[in-house]
Amino acid sequence: MEEHKIRVAITHGDINGISYEIILKTFAEPAMLELCTPIIYGSPKIAAYYRKSLDLPVNFNTITSASEAAYNKLSVVNCIDDEVKVEFSKPDIEAGRAALDALEKAIEEYKEGLIDVLVTAPINKQTIQSDSFSFPGHTEYLEERIGNGNKSLMILMKEGLRVALVTGHIPVSQIATDITKKQIREKLVIFERALREDFG
Repeated sequence: MEEHKIRVAITHGDINGISYEIILKTFAEPAMLELCTPIIYGSPKIAAYYRKSLDLPVNFNTITSASEAAYNKLSVVNCIDDEVKVEFSKPDIEAGRAALDALEKAIEEYKEGLIDVLVTAPINKQTIQSDSFSFPGHTEYLEERIGNGNKSLMILMKEGLRVALVTGHIPVSQIATDITKKQIREKLVIFERALREDFG
């Protein structure tokens, strides 16, 4: 019997940024495919462009849904129009739309129970802004879309270390005025629960 590996959805983020480079370099390492079933929500065409540009030894399957993802293979769900152009390091509204389209498709499949974990690659926080996305970042958007009334908490981790942020996406100049005792208490409760339930 084949062991179930968690299905990890990875949204492609800003197609003109470093997202595809990070994702493809990660899964060029064969050992990564032993840990999970990775599914990129993005564009097979753009993934192939970056694979060629970066000369990476990584293969992937093109699928229409996470339900088609193959064990021990990297898969890509096409979420965007194939005509979207990559202009590396150039902020672009089309790239922002592409980031949002991938995020929305991944959330839809998360809600359907087709994926276990959602990883978001970096976005351009200016170009993604639209009528559908008026948030400072992914965290607040995800809280609104799938939080079920629960508050979010950004947690950074490395090996055994876990660090949680009290504030969200705000300028450094506002941090001192934004932090309150009440907010610290609320975030500590969320963090303590996450440490127990999610990290054992």
